[in-house]
Amino acid sequence: MRYTGSINRKSRRLGFSLLENNKEFSKGKKRTYAPGQHGNKRTRNSQYKLQLVEKQKMALMYGMADKQFKRIIILALKLKGSTSANLLNLLESRIDNLVYRMGFAPTRRAARQLVNHGHIRLNGKKESIPSYICKVGDVISVKDHSKSLPVVNTAANNVAPIAFVSVDNGNKTGTYLRYPERNELNPDIKEAYVIEYYNKLL
Repeated sequence: MRYTGSINRKSRRLGFSLLENNKEFSKGKKRTYAPGQHGNKRTRNSQYKLQLVEKQKMALMYGMADKQFKRIIILALKLKGSTSANLLNLLESRIDNLVYRMGFAPTRRAARQLVNHGHIRLNGKKESIPSYICKVGDVISVKDHSKSLPVVNTAANNVAPIAFVSVDNGNKTGTYLRYPERNELNPDIKEAYVIEYYNKLL
């Protein structure tokens, strides 16, 4: 099942900002160690645990259930080229992620809700499946009647602009220009560990 609980708690557990903005560790949430009675005690991590933690970080960051994430891994393994690059390209090409990257939603969770509830258009047509994989050149927009939603209007101030999409904030329209380069994505993600984890299972 997809995790729907506290992101702050999961971020502390993993020692990693799932929102990619460190707000989980901002004023009033300064404890960066794991929650619980023994959260601040150091533990020695095995290679398997390191791989498992990276898998959990990526799945939670992109808001995916384990079965969904496994399907993405299988697809990345089937594609030609680098499996790591394929994995990141597939994750970043999801329409809910692109809605977030374009600044139409403050978080990926909010972006998924916008897509689910029919507020998003893909190339002028309604798209309500958050896991839909977009193609380079696709145009994503917010439905006219939804442009006044508070979640849409405040989101642009909370999301940093990124070079692989172009955005017209006035019209709430964006274009997926190209696949991202690795240095444009979160440097704290170790996707090679995730591939190693699934190579043992598949």
